[in-house]
Amino acid sequence: MSPIFKAAFWMAGWLACMVVMTVAGRETTHELDIFQVMLMRSLIGLVLLSPLIHLNGGLRSMKTRHPARHLARNVAHYGAQFSWLMALNLIPLAQVVSIEFTMPIWTAIMAVAFLGERMGTWKSLAVILGLVGVTIIVRPFSGTISPGQLIALCASLGFAVSVILVKSLTRTDKAVVIIFWMMLIQSLIGLIPGVMVWRWPSAHVWPWVFVISFVGTYSHYCMARAMAHADATVVVPMDFLRVPLTALTGWLVYSEKIDIYVAAGAALILTGNLLNLKAARR
Repeated sequence: MSPIFKAAFWMAGWLACMVVMTVAGRETTHELDIFQVMLMRSLIGLVLLSPLIHLNGGLRSMKTRHPARHLARNVAHYGAQFSWLMALNLIPLAQVVSIEFTMPIWTAIMAVAFLGERMGTWKSLAVILGLVGVTIIVRPFSGTISPGQLIALCASLGFAVSVILVKSLTRTDKAVVIIFWMMLIQSLIGLIPGVMVWRWPSAHVWPWVFVISFVGTYSHYCMARAMAHADATVVVPMDFLRVPLTALTGWLVYSEKIDIYVAAGAALILTGNLLNLKAARR
């Protein structure tokens, strides 16, 4: 199997986890404070990661030569994830997703500037088609920018920084090492604020807490594995598929309507990803 198809396989896992995360994030933050959700996600995530840690040689094998890079990556990701969860409750889900998908633009620019990757014609076309598809699906209206939209934009920038740092870390660290440090550092970051707002979850929310912990852990494992097989400018445009998948989830779970615009936008997104994969194989 070629490295590109391996990257696509792991990105499929990422996409599945992130779609589930959208529903789980909305359900948990309806009842619990975001700081508590983030803390529980990281602590439970460490437990869920323990089988992979054991299979990879235990805690001794979790050493890294780049602790400062891990710290920077997780400060950026913690802020981005917090902002994303906050935006879910401030603006419509479609707006959150559309603003979040400016992230590939920032990622591509940073990958070229800091990782020495090349942005060729096909990769550029894939990004353009993806953004046009997202715009068609969301159909953003003109008007005053709301605080929720600004928060979502901050999340997008934070995720872009996180992706670039993950790509750089995959050159020296295994995926499980990257996720281990993510869970550990973010547990420490969120410990005090999470304890200060703590309330015992209800029976309805507990299952969603475990879901968000599982997908929050293994989604990043999938992303790190994908990054290890292909350039960030190849991997990130695949994430555009999350938009039509999220629209389908909204229809199935929340009875949100899927219209011709969603179908047309999804077609453009899929076309962009196919062109991107074809160029990568070349």
